[in-house]
Amino acid sequence: MMDTGTGVEMSNSLERSDHTAFVEGSFLYVWGGCKSVSGTETLLPSDEIWLCDLESGIWERRGMEGEIPPALSGACGSYHNGTLYVFGGCDPNGHTNQLYSVDLLEGCYTWRKVTDAGGNTPSPRDKQSCWVNRDRLIYFGGYGCKTIREVNNSRNFTVHESSWAMIGTTFFRFWGWNSEVNIFDTHTATWEEPETHGQTPSPRASHTSATLGDKGYICGGLEDTDLDIHCLDLDTWIWTRIDFLSSLVPVGRSMHTLTPVSDHTLFLFGGLSITGDSLSDGWEFDTQTNTWREMDHLHHDKPRLWHSACRGKDNDVVVFGGCRDYVLLMDSVTVLRSPSQNHCKDVLVFQTQPYPLLRLCKDCIGCNADVLQEQLLWLPPKLQETVDKRVSFFRIGPNQENKKRLDLVLD
Repeated sequence: MMDTGTGVEMSNSLERSDHTAFVEGSFLYVWGGCKSVSGTETLLPSDEIWLCDLESGIWERRGMEGEIPPALSGACGSYHNGTLYVFGGCDPNGHTNQLYSVDLLEGCYTWRKVTDAGGNTPSPRDKQSCWVNRDRLIYFGGYGCKTIREVNNSRNFTVHESSWAMIGTTFFRFWGWNSEVNIFDTHTATWEEPETHGQTPSPRASHTSATLGDKGYICGGLEDTDLDIHCLDLDTWIWTRIDFLSSLVPVGRSMHTLTPVSDHTLFLFGGLSITGDSLSDGWEFDTQTNTWREMDHLHHDKPRLWHSACRGKDNDVVVFGGCRDYVLLMDSVTVLRSPSQNHCKDVLVFQTQPYPLLRLCKDCIGCNADVLQEQLLWLPPKLQETVDKRVSFFRIGPNQENKKRLDLVLD
């Protein structure tokens, strides 16, 4: 199942945007997405998943079997209790509302199409987000299509002007954005749409979300000057629009990420501004004080959109892939913003808290392995194994950037 391939082949295969990624233990998992092949945006295979050992920086490819999903764009991937779930997105035939799952702990990585779920499956959509809370996958928003009856029965759907179209043999479907909340219970395999209350956010897509305890947060995805944040209580289903207590607020954006880094702090990175600028700013939002703080970091020269961001070891934020800018595309429905051909394959690490002494020591040794070769032989075998991984990391990765980061930490 494992295929490490050659260095060149792996490097070319890793470039991507609009993918799913998560961290489990010391490994970053990456699935799906798109990249540029001979100048054409191409969906990446769904029968493979890539693993990066964040200690050593070494990548490996794993094959996948079973009821393999079609290649997808704009799908929403979520990881819960060892299982990856993929919902919605666009396949070669258009928008879909299919749900797939794969157990990543069993070793053989076998996909299963969820066809026996109870309840009402949400309408087809893409670019939605998901909160993982207890045994529930809670989806919010997205862009997609509905029939006239579905539109008339929905109070959380904004029709895109002049967007009705014929899809297959079904006439008069409408396209637009939604602010619906849909729950998939992973224990009972049942769909449910709870009735929410309070200040419901505007329908949107290409936003981002994060879970802190029993609270779900969303931000962005609208053509607004300033970024907005809304919070949904995942027990009472009451929405609250958060009023910021400071005038320092990030600019409005889409295709960005929001990552929990403590029990009350969220980290915002990158995205596309409403003026069309690719962003590289990083911000922390304190949910206790409702204030933003712009963070200084080493990646201001690496704007990203449609990237992934995961919480890693020591509350690091691990950003992978994405695009450096975007292009405009026109289809039969609307003008679309799409990632350009400048897809990325690097891993960016953002430090959000002081590192433990042991990590600092291992990083220092790894960064200076050339002058410590004799001393490394004195280490106990178990410690030597972990130090060897850090040596590999600093040799394989962007060496000068890693050294600069370490120098700042030690200072």
